[in-house]
Amino acid sequence: MRQADLMKRITANPKILGGKPIIRGTRISVEFILELLASGATEPEILQDYPHLKPSDIKACLQYAARSSQNEIYVDLEKAG
Repeated sequence: MRQADLMKRITANPKILGGKPIIRGTRISVEFILELLASGATEPEILQDYPHLKPSDIKACLQYAARSSQNEIYVDLEKAG
């Protein structure tokens, strides 16, 4: 999946989790997925615990983290309303 397509899986809305970046269509934050990975959870374990997620959602979280560490944060803000 292309990087641009991955980034479409991440969104932020001030009305959801205080505007934290989340996986589109969920209330699961990028931060939460990164914390799971950092604590040793594997992709298969995360997908088993959260069956509505897809492998591309986890890849999108990692891509988001990589971009944010470069100070090139991309967020597609949904319309608040």
